[in-house]
Amino acid sequence: MASEACCKVAPVTADYTPKGKYEKIAGINTYIVGDETATKGIIDVYDIFGMWPQTIQGADRLAAHTGFLVLIPDLFDGPGLDYDAVPPDTEEKGKKIQAFLGGPANLQTNLEKLLVFRKALADKYPAAEGHWGLFGLCWGGKLAVMACGEGNEGVGRRFSASGTAHPGLLDEADAKAQTAPHILLASKDEPADKVALYKEVLGDRAEVTTYETMHHGWMGARADLKNEDNVKEFGRGYKQAADFFAKHL
Repeated sequence: MASEACCKVAPVTADYTPKGKYEKIAGINTYIVGDETATKGIIDVYDIFGMWPQTIQGADRLAAHTGFLVLIPDLFDGPGLDYDAVPPDTEEKGKKIQAFLGGPANLQTNLEKLLVFRKALADKYPAAEGHWGLFGLCWGGKLAVMACGEGNEGVGRRFSASGTAHPGLLDEADAKAQTAPHILLASKDEPADKVALYKEVLGDRAEVTTYETMHHGWMGARADLKNEDNVKEFGRGYKQAADFFAKHL
């Protein structure tokens, strides 16, 4: 017999209808899914390609698995990086990526926007205050670890748990600065030594899993949801992330 969760969580599919809505929060157009009276919430930060159907479907799964409120702020306020710019195998593509990273995807600028966004949630969703998690995909994962570093300590901290899938720009300094329990879901394409370093530095505060058959981006914009293996691992990844946040928030 199917479990209650199986009855509530829709199958992963390439032909998907989002369950949420869009609303401005702190001036940022935001995808909102789940119970807005929930006592716990997750901010889901997309990858450098921006707001794609696969990422929205992932947010819907986090909400369905946990019963939490899940939000995707459109930090770029428009299109993400041109999908065809990756890989940067020409000079023109390389310049396009660098321009985007220095502009709409500038990490420090977006960190500041994210923290303003988080502050606004205290008034908008008071029931969830003190129980927010932060989950990011690749570029968004870098923002997640930055936001959960210095300044996120102690009682009343901004985020009680953090996580990333197919993380980008893994850095030992970020791991050492982490203040919250952290889940890291790696693909076969991330440097194994840096993934292992996160586990070593964070110890029992980290849950680290490598999805050995998955490509970088399998849970984000580059998820191929017409591929049976990707569909299975997409579902497994979001369920693992949901279980982690359910445990730590």
